[in-house]
Amino acid sequence: MIAHSNFKTSYLAGKGHSPPNLPSMRRSSPPPTTVFTKEEATESPTMKRCRQAKSKAEPNTLGDIEDINFSKKEIPEIRSSLLKWYDENKRDLPWRRISKNGDNDGVSVEERERMAYAVWVSEVMLQQTRVQTVIDYYNRWMEKWPTIHHLAKADIEEVNELWAGLGYYRRARFLLEGAKMIVEDKTEFPKTVSSLRKVKGIGDYTAGAIASIAFNETVPVVDGNVIRVIARLKALSSNPKDSKTVKNFWKLAGRLVDPSRPGDFNQALMELGATVCTPLGPSCSTCPISHQCHALLLSTKDKSVQVTDYPMKVVKAKQRRDFSAVSVVEIVEGDVSQSDSRFLLIKRPDKGLLAGLWEFPSVLLEGETDLASRRETIDNFLKQSLGLDIRKSCKIVLREEVGEYVHVFSHIRLKMCIELLILNLKGGKKFMQRMQESATLTWKYVDGEALSSLGLTSGVRKVCTMVEKFKQNRSNSVPAKRRKRQKEKTANEMEC
Repeated sequence: MIAHSNFKTSYLAGKGHSPPNLPSMRRSSPPPTTVFTKEEATESPTMKRCRQAKSKAEPNTLGDIEDINFSKKEIPEIRSSLLKWYDENKRDLPWRRISKNGDNDGVSVEERERMAYAVWVSEVMLQQTRVQTVIDYYNRWMEKWPTIHHLAKADIEEVNELWAGLGYYRRARFLLEGAKMIVEDKTEFPKTVSSLRKVKGIGDYTAGAIASIAFNETVPVVDGNVIRVIARLKALSSNPKDSKTVKNFWKLAGRLVDPSRPGDFNQALMELGATVCTPLGPSCSTCPISHQCHALLLSTKDKSVQVTDYPMKVVKAKQRRDFSAVSVVEIVEGDVSQSDSRFLLIKRPDKGLLAGLWEFPSVLLEGETDLASRRETIDNFLKQSLGLDIRKSCKIVLREEVGEYVHVFSHIRLKMCIELLILNLKGGKKFMQRMQESATLTWKYVDGEALSSLGLTSGVRKVCTMVEKFKQNRSNSVPAKRRKRQKEKTANEMEC
C-alpha cells in the first residue's frame, strides 16, 4: 500500500485513524490558561444554571457557559473530596508507581525526568486506546527504552516494531522525534507547559499532564473524561467538540486544579471520568462529588432529564467505504518447495499515513470490482512500481483468492479482497537484484519466521493469519482428494 502516481493507496493498519491528512493527536486544544487558586475563584454572578423555577429544568448552553464558574465554596469541597477518593481508589498502573504519591519534595532531577518520560510515554499511548491494552505495551517499551536517552538512540524501525498493533502510528514517530530533539539540545527535560509545547508531537494535553504530574506546575489537563465530568457538574449542554466550548472547559478545569497537588488532582479528575462518571452508566451513588453535580440535581427534579444527557451527544460522521486489492506475493526459487519461500513487503513513504510501515502490495480500488479487474490492477502495480512483470519474468505457481476482510477505522470501512500469489522467478537472485535497481518503491522479501516477528499493523497481521489458514486448509484437502481418486480407481478396477 504505497503512494504512487498511478495508484491510490489502501489503509492496512491496526486501529487506523485517518486519511493522509491526519488530525492532531491532541485530546483538545486550549488557549493559554490562567489558573486560579481557591482564593482567586469568584462566584458566578447570575447562577443561570439553576433555572429550577421552570417546570422543565434547562441546561446551560454556549450562550452562558462563559458566565459559569465554580464558587468559593465548591472549589475546596471538590478538591478535597476528589483527592481523598483518588488516594483510596486509584488504579495501580505501572506509570503511577514511579511517582511519589504527590510528594515531590526532595526528588532529584534524574527522578523527575524519569517520571516525566514515563508520563509522556503513557499519555501518548493512552490517546484513543484502552488502559488494559496500553499496560503491556508500556511495560515492554520501558524495558527496552527505560530513559529518554535510550529512546533517542533508537530508529523508527525498532519503534514501529514495538508499537505494532497499538495503532495511531504517528504517535510513535512523534515520541521518537521528540526524544531525539530533547537529547540533541543537551538541556534538561522541559518542565513547563510553554517549553514542552515546543517539542514536536507534544500538544496541550500532554504538556499539561507532564508539567503537572512530574514537575508540579499548577495547570489543567482536559480530555474526554474531564469534559464529561465538568459538563455534568455544571449541566453544560453545549457541543463538546465546539472550539469555544472546549476553551471554556479548559478555563473551568484550570480553576479547579489544586495548587498543592496539581498532578494528582488532574489524574483524579480523569480517573473519575474513566471509572465512575462514565458515558453511559455513571455510578452516581459512589461519586465523591455527586453533591456538587448539577446534572444529578436536575435529574432528581425532572424525570425527563438524565445525567447521561450531558455533555451533548455529537453525531459521528458517516464512515466512508473503501475497497482495496491485496496481493500476498510469495516467491520461491528453484524447486517449488515452499519451505524456502520469501514474502514480498513494500514500505510506505516516510511521510503521511502509516509512514514507514511495511505492508503487502495493495491498491485502493474505485469501488467493488470483479476478480479479473483486481488482478489486472495488481499486475500493473507490480510492474510499474517494482519492475516485476509476472507474465514475462515469473512462473505462476499458484494464484487463488483467499477471501475478504473488512478493516474498520474511526472514519473508514475498508473492504480488502485478498489473494495469494506464489511466483517462481526466472533468473532467481540476479532478477531480484535487477528489481532492486529498477523499483520506484522500497521493498524487501522475508521468510515466514521473520514475517511473524516484524512490527506489522493489526490489519496486515490479519491478512497473514487468513493466508496461513487458507494454505493449511488447502494442504489438508489435497490428501483427501488423492484418497478419493484412489478409491474411485479401485472401484472401477473391481467392476472390470
